[in-house]
Amino acid sequence: MNNESLSIPSEKLNSIRSFIQESLKEDVGDGDHTSLSCIQKGAKGKARLLVKEQGILAGQELAELIFRETDQSLEVSTILFDGHLIHPGDCILEVSGEERSILLAERLVLNCMQRMSGIATTTRRYADLVKGTAAKVLDTRKTTPGMRTLEKWAVRIGGGFNHRFGLYDMILIKDNHVDYAGGVRQAILAANSYLDKTGKKLQIEIEVRNFPELELVLETGKIQRIMLDNFSPSNLEKAIRIIGNKYETEASGGITESTIRKYAETGVNFISVGALTHSVKSLDLSLKAFV
Repeated sequence: MNNESLSIPSEKLNSIRSFIQESLKEDVGDGDHTSLSCIQKGAKGKARLLVKEQGILAGQELAELIFRETDQSLEVSTILFDGHLIHPGDCILEVSGEERSILLAERLVLNCMQRMSGIATTTRRYADLVKGTAAKVLDTRKTTPGMRTLEKWAVRIGGGFNHRFGLYDMILIKDNHVDYAGGVRQAILAANSYLDKTGKKLQIEIEVRNFPELELVLETGKIQRIMLDNFSPSNLEKAIRIIGNKYETEASGGITESTIRKYAETGVNFISVGALTHSVKSLDLSLKAFV
């Protein structure tokens, strides 16, 4: 599954490199004094990245980049790739080169890969639960500051889809926007006026909390997607019948593994799940030296 759709987002490569450099600086400070005191300068060694818990692998490609950014002379031999189902005892990759460099990269590699693999594993469970329906599982902006690119990348590796990346690539009118703007119609018209004035080409999605708000949206139009927030499966199905095929539909609000199938079977186009990134358990991995 090491294909182009799962690889590093090219437009994010520079920001990922900056993240790696800043993370290494944060960890190293004025020096890795343990390695400097214990490991002879120039000493060469090898290490294996091992799996301790079953799940979906994510972050292998990032790990290779971290090793290269740490020390370009490090050599990485990859055995398992992003998207693979991994099991305890599996070896993901082997790295060889200066021992000090391997140890310098170790914690950043593990921190990123463990979290990304946890996200990919959780996403795969949700994606499997909606198989056979038209629904796509989406992530949200409920991500770790500074790690959004990595976490949304992991969602894709796990079989999910990315919602907007940030505040800049879609207009998403939520409940607070509606309340501040003075109502559903006012918010939609203001958003369209803003796009006309700025010349920006952005899709508009609006969240509705109930059927009266849905009716106002349908009366106003000028949007591309309707987010139905905290609707029960039965009410969601009713809302989708009312909307028809006029707009894309998205379900959100506390949807869990035990309920997502019922939501998917309503015919909704998208289901957004904040739990993909905000409350996952990291997958246990380790880096071990060998001779």
